[in-house]
Amino acid sequence: MIDALALRALCLSFPGSHETFPFGAETSVFKVAGKMFALSRLGGEPLCVSLKCEPLLAEQLRAAHPAITGGYHLNKRHWNTVVLDGSLPNDMIADMLEDSYDLVVSKLSRARRRALRWHPEQDAAPGRKQAGADHAAEACRAPIRNGPGGSTG
Repeated sequence: MIDALALRALCLSFPGSHETFPFGAETSVFKVAGKMFALSRLGGEPLCVSLKCEPLLAEQLRAAHPAITGGYHLNKRHWNTVVLDGSLPNDMIADMLEDSYDLVVSKLSRARRRALRWHPEQDAAPGRKQAGADHAAEACRAPIRNGPGGSTG
């Protein structure tokens, strides 16, 4: 199970990430290039983290896992709040955190992405992103659909 120290270390492990406290000393906001990708009260019980997510996947994850709900005080279409109670595998939480970071960085200018040395197609471990996507889809127990009667992916 991921604890507060491990969550903080994971959030800060991404290139260009930093921790801010715009909502008070008890709430950590993790940002890259001034944009939030994770939010947590690291001292909270239970420990939770809010993460950015693709809207369709966000809904599927919520439907499949009681520990994942719409983002608390955030746009629920784009944010999930995840309770870190041990019910979700650590690698799934790490994948969701990385996906949140990637969603934010993907919207930055090319120059900023280059400065961060961000290359989503070149993960440290070959195939890691696809494995993460497969894990999330499998966890949902429902295929991801691309439109009416669409294909799975």
